[in-house]
Order: sequence, then structure tokens, then C-alpha cells
Amino acid sequence: MSGSTQYAPQDSLRELTLRGMILGALITVVFTASNVYLGLKVGLTFASSIPAAVISMAVLKMFSGSNILENNMVQTQASAAGTLSSIIFVLPGLLMMGYWQGFPFWQTMLICASGGILGVIFTIPLRNAMVTRSELPYPEGVAAAEILKAGNHKQGSDSGVREIMTGGLIAGVMAFLTNGLRVVADGASYWFKSGNAIFQIPMGFSLALVGAGYLVGIVGGLAILLGIFIAWGVAVPYFSAAVPMPEDANMISYAMGIWKEKVRFIGVGTIGIAAIWTLIILMKPMIEGMRASFRSLKDPNGQTSERTEQDLSPKTMVYLTLATIALIAFSLYDFISVMNLSPEVTVLLIVVCTIFTVGIGFFVAAACGYMAGLVGSSSSPISGIGIISVVSISLALMVVGNVTGLSENPESMQFLTALTIFSGSLVVTIAAISNDNLQDLKTGLLVRATPWRQEVALIIGCIVGALVIAPVLEILYHAYGFTGALPRESMDPAQALSAPQATLMTTIAKGIFSHSLEWTYIFVGIGLGLTLIVIDSFLKKSSSGRFALPALAVGMGIYLPPVVNMPIIIGAVLAWLINKHLTRYATRTGKNQEVIKKSAERFGTLFAAGLIVGESLVGVVLAFIIAASVTSGGSDAPLALHLENWGTVAEVLGLMAFVTGAGILVLRVLRAKKQA
Repeated sequence: MSGSTQYAPQDSLRELTLRGMILGALITVVFTASNVYLGLKVGLTFASSIPAAVISMAVLKMFSGSNILENNMVQTQASAAGTLSSIIFVLPGLLMMGYWQGFPFWQTMLICASGGILGVIFTIPLRNAMVTRSELPYPEGVAAAEILKAGNHKQGSDSGVREIMTGGLIAGVMAFLTNGLRVVADGASYWFKSGNAIFQIPMGFSLALVGAGYLVGIVGGLAILLGIFIAWGVAVPYFSAAVPMPEDANMISYAMGIWKEKVRFIGVGTIGIAAIWTLIILMKPMIEGMRASFRSLKDPNGQTSERTEQDLSPKTMVYLTLATIALIAFSLYDFISVMNLSPEVTVLLIVVCTIFTVGIGFFVAAACGYMAGLVGSSSSPISGIGIISVVSISLALMVVGNVTGLSENPESMQFLTALTIFSGSLVVTIAAISNDNLQDLKTGLLVRATPWRQEVALIIGCIVGALVIAPVLEILYHAYGFTGALPRESMDPAQALSAPQATLMTTIAKGIFSHSLEWTYIFVGIGLGLTLIVIDSFLKKSSSGRFALPALAVGMGIYLPPVVNMPIIIGAVLAWLINKHLTRYATRTGKNQEVIKKSAERFGTLFAAGLIVGESLVGVVLAFIIAASVTSGGSDAPLALHLENWGTVAEVLGLMAFVTGAGILVLRVLRAKKQA
């Protein structure tokens, strides 16, 4: 292999070490808790590879003999945190529909661990075709490799930890003032009427979401903005004008009701068709990649002795797959057995659900791996995959219910709906880890890591993350509650975690089984999505890929609360403005534009990750405080100051703090001017 002589010393470096695994486990715990909180609050998670790599380098530099490959193993293991937590996009639906009253530890852990391990195994045969010999960009994998290389060569304080710590401190303080002391508002909206039509101009003050928007980029940000305009500038005003608000109704409550009951389903249709279209366009290269990989596995001469080309052996993969499928079947049996059904029906349900979860999981693993290579793990439409799996499993179980008579009473119908959510959680877990695995293997390729050791590290990360997710979910549920599922009557619904994707999945599953799904609005969304897909294709073709209009992002703009979306848009616009400014600066001064932009991207990515981690960790810590208060008979808001006539002041303070945080982000990134 070209360059092997140059890198020969790396062949003797230690990779999968005990200290690295312990550090990776600790980072996994922190980032899993952060991602679970962020995902439940706003429906987004962040890729944890880059901040994990930075933290790993900072810690391992204190020990002798640390190296780039050991750091890579730590970030590989910890990256499972950013993706395994995607289970929160579906699983909380079991509480929202009243089937569960909490998160059983073993059932939740087994879903996460078995789905995660399958996600790793299913994408290993794709490594050769989709990573080693592919032109796919793998943006996050390449970025993580660049951070590792920079940290390996650059000794000193500029490792990037300062960016993460600064961002984390700023966002953490803001989150404490907002959600702890409650003296700062988390958003503000201006509502007005034109005739009978109701409009909203929203604004959110979450610095974590500014960080997320910075990472999303301008194309995704503008697409989300279009989604907000369609929802709140067209659809809600149209419906509110068509059916005037009752005299005794509250304008805001009435408009939000229209959005939840009608407009959101337009977003559902748009997201669903965008996800299906993504799978369709990826079908051909995905199948070709899988064929090439399976050919190399069957070829006895295809197994290489080159360290950087060694995957887990086919025999190990088969044994792991069979063991994991057995765990899935056991989990399904444990879930189904409470219904005391006949053995024949129980076995039928286990077989159907196992085949669907593993079958759909295998299919979407390849698709998600390709999508991660194309647009990055953070931008892959995991929500769309969840929608497709929930619809498919719902329809299959409805057939089983009709054949076995389970569809004849409400209790059994609720059970079938719950079984759909449970099985769909497995598919989403498989899809999410598939996203992550190939991204990590790309990082490993660039730093000359050993693939099979990375695959082991990611499996360890899945198991550690699975152990953490259940208790974190339990604490967050009892501290905040979920929209439509509050553990105590005295709780404030405004403080509940919205869990937007889980709400959506539950609504779809319940609607299919009860034949009450709002198909009209979903079909409108599908039509809108098809139109956007055509426009997107035209824009990409006519501009040689410089312009795009991703239908999935537009759908998310319609579906997610606008207070959540606006900070994301602002973060995306800030990233674009900074990039334009640095380009002009480099041109004017004659400095190296590529060096400046790479440095800016690094500063911005790490600071944005810090904003996300800081706010999320404070949310988790506050959840512990609230849970301790409630269990001892105290308040749901033990730290709140309860200031009178403070609403407007809180909104002004929120806006000022938001502008200050965003300004600091800009200043930190503009330090890149000094790098060339």
C-alpha cells in the first residue's frame, strides 16, 4: 500500500488499551446523558466523535506512551453515545400512550445493546466498498481524523479543549438561569392576526441549538426556515382564517392546536417521502457496494494480512449476529408474555417482529451508512427511517391482529401499538449505529487504525451506552415528564420534554391501528415533499451542486416547534456569514484561505459542540436535583426564584444572553485569522 513505509512506526503503536477503554466509557456516559436530554427536549442529537477526540487527547497526554491510534479508539468508543441515544426518537412513545409507567432497565438495555451491535455487524461488510474504495466524503469522519492528526503533532494548550470548555461554560450558565433559577426566558414569540388569520414570529434563546445550527450549515438552515414559513406563514394562517377562532378561545392556544392537529402531519408526510426518496436514490450504489463486500468475504484470498485492512472475522460476525438475534427474540418474548397469549400467537408475533426488525434493520443499515458518507451522521434522516419502520411494522402487525383476532378489543389494539413502538426502537438503534460505524472507520482509515479493533471499541461503546440510557431516561421522565405523559398531576406541562419524534411515531402507530390517522394532511405533505424533491434536483443540477433544497430539512421546519428551529437557523446563518467574511479577509490580505477556513471550521465545530454539551449536561444535573426534590416531597422547581411580574424582563434577559453567547461564538471562530 502506498505510504506504508512512511507510516510503518504506527504498526507498533498500542490501540485498544485498558486506560483508553475506561476513558472512552466515562466520555460515553457523559455524552449519552447529554444526547438523551437534548434529543428529548428538541428532537436533535449531536455527533460526539470530535469533542470525544479532543477530550481524549487532553486526558491521555497526561500519561506516557499515548498516541494517535489510542485516541482514535477512545473517540470510536465514545461516538456510540451520539448515535445510540437515537432510541429516544421512538421508545418514549410507550409512556406517552400509557403502556409503560417508566423505563424497565433490562428491556431498555437489551434493545439498545442488541440493536447497536447489529448496527456494527451489518456495516462491516460495507467497509471495503463504501470507505476504502469509495469517493464518499464522510465529513465528520474526515474532521475527526484532522483533529486527531493536529493533536498528535501540536503539543501545547491549543488542543481545542479550551473551545469546548468555554462553549460549555457559557451555555451551561445560560441553561442554569433558564431551567434552574428560571429568571431568564428560553424563547419569545410575537403573535398577531390579519383578519381571522393567525401568525407567529418565533424566537428561541437556546445556545445549544445555535451550536447545532452552526454544524448543520446554511443549506439545511434555509430549508428549515422555508419549513417555518410554510407552517406559520401559510398553513396555520390559512386554517385559522378558514375556521375562525371561537369567541372564548385563546389565540395562541387555538393556533398551536391547529399546528399540532393538522399542520404537523404535513411535516410528517414531507419527512416520510424525503426519507423514502433518499433510500431510492441510494439503492443502486448500496447494492453494488454490498455485492462487492460479500464477494471479498467469500474469497479465501480476499483476507489480507495488512493490519489496516483486517475486519472482525466472518465467523465472529456470524456468531455475534446469531447471539444478538437471540437477545432480540428474548426481549420480544419478555415484552409479549405479559399479555398471556396462546403459545402459537406468541411465537408468531416474536417471529414476525424479529424478521421485520432484523430485515428492515439490515436494509436501512446499508442505506444509513451510505447517507452518513454522503452528508454526515448528524444530517442523516434517522427520523424518516423511524417513520418508515413504524408504518411497516404497524401494517404487518395489523394483518397479524386481524388473522389472530387480536384486533377485536381495545386492550389488544393498544398492545399491538406498543409492540410496534418497541420493535421500531430496535430498527432505529440499528440505523443510528450504522450511521456512526462507517464514519468512524473512515477516521480509522485516515489515521491508519486497525478496523477490527475499532469495531470492538464501538461494540463496547454500545454496551456502555445501553447501560446508561435506561436510568437517564427514567430520571428525566420523573423530573420533567414528556409531552402527554406526566408522572405527577401537579407537574407543569410547559416544562415537559417535548420528545417530538417519539410523539410523532406514537401518533402514526395509534392512527394506523385505530384507522384515525390524518391521511389527508399526510398526503398534502407527501405532495409537498415530491415538489421539493423536484426543485432540489433541479437546483443541484443547474448549479453543479452549489445550491440545494433538502426536503427532509423543510419537513423538520414544519414539524418541529418554531422556537426550537429559529436558533438552529441563526447558527447556520452565522456559520455562513463567518465563512464569507474569512474568504474576503484572506483575499484582501493575501493569506492562505484554506488554512484560515480549516482553522475556523475547527474552532467553530469545537465551540459549537461545547455549547451543546454544556446546556445538555446542566439539563441532566438539574434533572437529578428535581428528582431528588420530588421524591422527598418537594417542588418540581426547587431552584426557581418565582419573581413576580418578571415575564417581560425574563424575555429581555434571554435575548441579551443569547446575543452575547452568539457573539462570543463569532469572536472565537474569527481567531482563525491569526492562523495564516
